[in-house]
Amino acid sequence: MTLSQAIIERILQLQQDRKITTNKLATLSGLAQPTVRDVLYGVSKSPKINTLLHICEGLNINLREFFDDPIFDNVVDEENDEDI
Repeated sequence: MTLSQAIIERILQLQQDRKITTNKLATLSGLAQPTVRDVLYGVSKSPKINTLLHICEGLNINLREFFDDPIFDNVVDEENDEDI
């Protein structure tokens, strides 16, 4: 799984756990809805860490909690498919 796919899956998992929509997440994060959608639809292949920070704030977690998930154990680089 690529890093961007893992980020998408993690955000979707957290949204589902909290029962919030993408639009609600954007509002809670203080981000424009298209920004959050671009991350979730894979348009933004490498979202800025600042964007992820805002998303985490909207989910009421910190970055450590976001990345502390087994989904990130075996991610590969987008460009050359090598393990990170």
